[in-house]
Amino acid sequence: MGFEFINKLPTPAEIKEQFPLPAGFSAIKAERDEKVRQIISGQSDKFLVIIGPCSADNEDSVLDYTSRLVRLQEETKDRLLIVPRVYTNKPRTTGEGYKGMLHQPDPEKRPSMADGLHAIRHLHMRVFEETGLSTADEMLYPDNVTYLDDIMSYIAVGARSAENQQHRLVSSGCHVPVGMKNPTSGDLSVMLNSVKAAQVGQEFIMRDWEVRTEGNPWTHTILRGAVSKHGQSMPNYHYEDLMLLHELYMKRDLQNPAVIVDANHANSNKQYKEQIRIVKEVLHSRRHSDILNSFIKGVMIESYIEEGSQKIGEHCYGKSITDPCLGWADSERLVREIAESV
Repeated sequence: MGFEFINKLPTPAEIKEQFPLPAGFSAIKAERDEKVRQIISGQSDKFLVIIGPCSADNEDSVLDYTSRLVRLQEETKDRLLIVPRVYTNKPRTTGEGYKGMLHQPDPEKRPSMADGLHAIRHLHMRVFEETGLSTADEMLYPDNVTYLDDIMSYIAVGARSAENQQHRLVSSGCHVPVGMKNPTSGDLSVMLNSVKAAQVGQEFIMRDWEVRTEGNPWTHTILRGAVSKHGQSMPNYHYEDLMLLHELYMKRDLQNPAVIVDANHANSNKQYKEQIRIVKEVLHSRRHSDILNSFIKGVMIESYIEEGSQKIGEHCYGKSITDPCLGWADSERLVREIAESV
């Protein structure tokens, strides 16, 4: 019983020293960060598209995928800002299954957390260096944010984490927008309370330090659908859901009202092809209402090279080993349609 302390892990400073940002990339990152912040704050009317694999499970295929986004970003740069999903931490409801590259840099071998920290830094670095696109990842472990904070321009807090106090506190110190997902219960007040907590200054313990933050005014909401007590998916991307969320925003003293719609998860009941229809409906709602046009800031799409999903060990290049994803052909077409619609 009790804890067995196995290995002393490298600090964020040590990892960054081993894999430093190349010269000039800090300026690129700062420019990308500001563009995302301006979308969330309403200073920019561009639309945010956070897109990529459910889990970044293989460095080569993730680089192949994200390199394809570069051409799409160039084509749509006047209307869209594309941020690649490079999700290296995967929450598991039962504690079983693939937990992401941090835990399992090689999905078929015994995990090593030290190897995982090196692997996720190396992957995010390669994506940024080879594409010029700073990244998005999920904040599964709040203390780990500083391993990647000089590369990420967007951070998501998952449905199972949004109610956690440490996630809220750490989000208050992030200098990039943080999206709080609604919990799996669908309770919108939990999500909005998370936004409130992250938008104000906090004092707390982080990595053996007492830290103080000034608050993150770009913290916002992500609608990802919910699950009923009977285990049924309950989507919350419809027009009425979006108007309700806006109404709840207006009753609270929150900065920069903003929502991102996650087109997969419970919104699609993990029917990955439905993401196409859902995104189009969200865009229609945005066109139908001036309120929603300024409130809906972007979408999240789970997409990879090959559509669907596979089991670990099947070795189909560019195919998800967690939730099923849109394939590249559908994804490319959808991004172009988004650009034409906003």
